[in-house]
Amino acid sequence: MILSPFEWTIAKRYMLPGRGEAVIALVASISIGVVMLSVAMLVIVMSVMNGFRAELLDRIVGLNGHAIIQAYGGRLDDWQQVLEDARKTPGVVRASPLIEQPLLATFNGRAEAVVLRGNTPEDIQRLAPDVMVGDLSTLQPDSNNVAVGSRLAANLGARVGDVITIINPQGRATPFGTVPRQVGYTISAIFEIGVYDYDNSFVVMPIPDAQTLLLTGDTIGMIEVTTDDADKVGEILRPLTDRLEGRAVVTDWKTINQSLFEALEVERVAMFFALSIIVLVAAFNILSSLVMLVRSKTRDIAILRTMGATRKSLLKIFVTTGSVVGAIGTLAGLALGFIVLFFRQGIIRGLELVTGQNLWDPQIRFLTELPSRTDPVEVLAICGVAMGLSFLATLYPAYRAASTDPVQVLRYE
Repeated sequence: MILSPFEWTIAKRYMLPGRGEAVIALVASISIGVVMLSVAMLVIVMSVMNGFRAELLDRIVGLNGHAIIQAYGGRLDDWQQVLEDARKTPGVVRASPLIEQPLLATFNGRAEAVVLRGNTPEDIQRLAPDVMVGDLSTLQPDSNNVAVGSRLAANLGARVGDVITIINPQGRATPFGTVPRQVGYTISAIFEIGVYDYDNSFVVMPIPDAQTLLLTGDTIGMIEVTTDDADKVGEILRPLTDRLEGRAVVTDWKTINQSLFEALEVERVAMFFALSIIVLVAAFNILSSLVMLVRSKTRDIAILRTMGATRKSLLKIFVTTGSVVGAIGTLAGLALGFIVLFFRQGIIRGLELVTGQNLWDPQIRFLTELPSRTDPVEVLAICGVAMGLSFLATLYPAYRAASTDPVQVLRYE
C-alpha cells in the first residue's frame, strides 16, 4: 500500500491527536502499550519454552547419548560384538559401553541414594567442561577415584579428597548369608551438569572399577549411541534394532523422556494460543481508538472529501494510522522482550530477594538456571500475528471513514 504525500501528511496528523483530543491520545497510547506487552510476553514465554526443550535435550543427550542398547535381564554378555555392530551402523557417530546401577553412598554418617555410572576414559573426559573442582585425569582403572555431582557432594558434606563408601547390596555369599559389598572411593572431581537429577545422584567411575564393585565380570549393562541427527534417531537405528531383536532393546531419547518432552510441547502450544488472545485485546484497543478518531474527525473527513479526497485515500489514511500504532507496539514489544530475556537471571534473583521465595527450584524445574533460546521463525510469526490483527482492526473504522457522506455532515454544520 503506497501513500501519496497528501495521504501521508494527513495520516501523520491523525497519529498525533491535538490538545482537545486527549482521550483519543490516551486510548492510542494504551493500544501501543498493550501491543508492546503482549508481543514481549509472547517472545519471552516462547523463548523460555524453547530454551527448556533445547537445554534439557542438550544436557540429557549430552550425557546419555541419543539411544541406549540394553540387554534383556540387564547384562549384555556379547557387548563387544554389539558395540562393533552399532559403530558400523550408518548415521552413528559414537557408541560406547556404559554401566548404570542404583546404589547407596555414605560419608560421615550420611547416606544418599546414588546412580553409579561406569564410563570409558573418553566418555569421562566429556564431563570436563562441567567440572567445578578437581581433576578428571585421575579417574583411571583400579585407582578407586570417582567424580560426583555437586548436589550429591553437598548432601553428603563431602569435598574433593574425601573418601565416600559405596554399598552394593548384592555382595558375596558367605556361610552367614550375603554380605553387602562396601568399597571406599576418593572423590577426585565434583561436576555440575545443570540437570538436578544428575547433579543430585550421579557417581562416575571407570568401567573396570564399576564391574569390580558390581561383581559383573566382563559384562556391561548397556551401550549408549549418538547419531548425527537426534530427531531421526529412530530411523537411523532401525536396522540395528532389527538385528538385535530378541537379544537387546534399543530405546531412544524420545521414548526415555517421552512424557517430559510431550508435556513441554503441549504447554508451549497452549501458551502461544493463550497469549495470542492478549494480542487480540490489543487489536480491539486499536479498533476503539480509531473509531473514536473517526467520530471526532467526521467534519474534517467531509471537508477532505469536498476538496477531492477519494474514498480510497481516506481508507489508506486510517489503515495507515492504525497499522503504525500496531507496528510501534510490536517493535517496542520485541525490544522489551529481548531486554527481559537478557537480564532474566538477574530479574529472578531480584524477585527472590523481594519476595523471600525460591522462585526457581531445580528440584521442580530440572535445570539450575532459567534457559532461553529465541527462534527467529517464531519471532517473525509473533510479529506477523500482531501486525495482522492490528491491520484487521483498522478495516472497519477506515471503511466508516471512507463511507462518510460530506453532504449529510456539512448540511448541519
